Amino acid sequence: MGNMNKTTKIPYFFRDKPLFGLDIGPSSLKVMQVDQALSKTATGKTKFPQVIGYGYAPFDRGAIVDGVIVQPEVIAKAALDLFEHHLIGDITTKRAAVAIPAYRTFTRSLQLPKLKASELAAAVQLEAEQYISAPLSELYLDYEVIKEDAEHTELFVVAVPKTIVDSYLDFAHILGLKAILIEPTLSSSGRLFSIDYQSDVATAIIDFGSRSADISIYDHHVLVTGTVPAGGDIFTNAIKTKLNVTAAEAQLIKTKYGLSASKRQAELTHALEPILSQLVKEIRRMIRYYEERYGSERPIQQIITLGGGANMPGLSDYLTNALRLAVRHTDPWQYFNYKGLQPPSPADKPMYATVAGLSLSNPQEAFRS
Repeated sequence: MGNMNKTTKIPYFFRDKPLFGLDIGPSSLKVMQVDQALSKTATGKTKFPQVIGYGYAPFDRGAIVDGVIVQPEVIAKAALDLFEHHLIGDITTKRAAVAIPAYRTFTRSLQLPKLKASELAAAVQLEAEQYISAPLSELYLDYEVIKEDAEHTELFVVAVPKTIVDSYLDFAHILGLKAILIEPTLSSSGRLFSIDYQSDVATAIIDFGSRSADISIYDHHVLVTGTVPAGGDIFTNAIKTKLNVTAAEAQLIKTKYGLSASKRQAELTHALEPILSQLVKEIRRMIRYYEERYGSERPIQQIITLGGGANMPGLSDYLTNALRLAVRHTDPWQYFNYKGLQPPSPADKPMYATVAGLSLSNPQEAFRS
């Protein structure tokens, strides 16, 4: 299996055995491995994690249906081709941190009375039955304690359909990989933002994938989550339908003009308005919920946009005007040192947002889980 069979460059007995990020989207997979050494140099400057290897491979859309990998051999073939021929740098481990699309998961923060650790699982199960429509027997349920005081325990709860998780595990098995961490894409983007220079203020993060915009309110942890069908493919399809053009033409128009000032601004804004209105409405709802629940002493001060769909010209300006908050589009590669490696093209950089967050997972935490 080419690179995957190379002996790991970190001794086997080293307790922080390395991992790499594996992001499987609707029609492509991305991989990235970094050296976790995020520290201060002798001069006090921040030392960014070093990218060891990364890559991208497309595959047929029919391989995934409703979030379930139904043709693992199709994606495995694309992955093998990537590892053998198209990897930039190297992947030195078979331990993978994997992301599940947020719109296929149920996530929620819960505030419970102070409980013993042994009582939490049963309490979470009881609460989850109240707000999740699917039978719990069909879901994997997990939680993380994000805040505790003398009276309350705050948890971030994640539930994912077993059919989806099991299909990812089967896929990993085919490739001889060990999936040691599976999380929603929202958690990955939160982890990536946690090393941003402005991550100490309450922030709304919008991760624009191909099919959805995953929104999270981040204040040292992901506290509130939501998802809206407002991804890159959704934008392209709206332009295709409203302007009566081909999918390829719609993609070109979106990439060239988007919502920026141009001769096409009015018609493109009209075409995308229904999607963007729904997005803005959901962001406002989440900000209101955050302020009601957590008080207004730490108000949302900025909006960060990530992901391939965030590349559309004029999108940040549109959201700034609609929400009256500073919107900043973030390139995930700004958080890494990739000296010695050929970087992806500027157009491809945003697609690595989720896998970059996965690559920053703590191997020790993942090993214990």
